[in-house]
Formats: sequence, structure tokens, C-alpha cells
Amino acid sequence: QVQLVESGGGLVQPGGSLRLSCVVSGIAVSRNSMSWYRQDPGKQREWVTQITYSGTTEYADSVKGRFTISRDNAKNAVYLQMNNLKPEDTAVYYCNNGGHQGYWGQGTQVTVSS
Repeated sequence: QVQLVESGGGLVQPGGSLRLSCVVSGIAVSRNSMSWYRQDPGKQREWVTQITYSGTTEYADSVKGRFTISRDNAKNAVYLQMNNLKPEDTAVYYCNNGGHQGYWGQGTQVTVSS
């Protein structure tokens, strides 16, 4: 059974940083592509970033240069380091494997506000 559990969200001022974690069980992150998505109420879920099984990373233009995805194979976890946060980054952030028909975590709320 695959489980993804996110943590690390919270309230941060514009320009601040947060690090999200996604602890995975049931599959090995070293052999799977993992993604982060986000969703603001009233909007569609938006793809943010991906790390492939080979370690290649991709980012949405809106976060490129500010967000970094990484993984720890020993801990079977994926991380999202978010720097220079903006109010428009406010959303629930979800960890994902397998795209929209795949596995999802429960999400963690990130609020960027002064």
C-alpha cells in the first residue's frame, strides 16, 4: 500500500522560506518519479515540480529559481525547499507519484502573508 505524508507547511511572510517534506511508503523514491502540486481554493490543481527516478528535475516557470526539489533515498522522502515566497504561492501543497491518476498525500497548507 502506497502512502505519501506531507509536512512542513505554515504561515510565512513574503520573502521567507519553508521546506516541505513528503515521507513515502510502499514505493521507493529512488525508482520512481515524484512530483509536487499545489491548489488554491477555487483554482485547478497546478503542477509545481518533478524529480525523475534518474534525478532529473523540472520546474514550473512560476517557481523556477526559487524552489528546489530533492530526495533522500535512505529516508525514502522527497523535499521541496521554497525560498523568496510570494503571496501567490499560497496553496495546499501535495506530494504525488504517478500523475493525476496516481498516489496523493493529504496536503500541507502554505500561506504567504504579511
